[in-house]
Amino acid sequence: MRAQIAAHESWAKTPDRAARTAAARRGLEAKFEREVDPDGVLSPVERAKRVENARKAYYARLALKSAQARKARKGGRA
Repeated sequence: MRAQIAAHESWAKTPDRAARTAAARRGLEAKFEREVDPDGVLSPVERAKRVENARKAYYARLALKSAQARKARKGGRA
């Protein structure tokens, strides 16, 4: 609970939220690039297309896990 309070207070004092999370976004983008083109042989255009598909798959997978968890919780209360 203390950590949650501290996190909320920290975000409340953050003037530029995008700048604060920029490094994390760059890191995730680099991860997708390494996944789709580990040897760095693709053209920038092709790599960008594949990165976009990898990103969509990643977030779709998260959404599926979230839906499954909600379904499991709902079933557990019935």
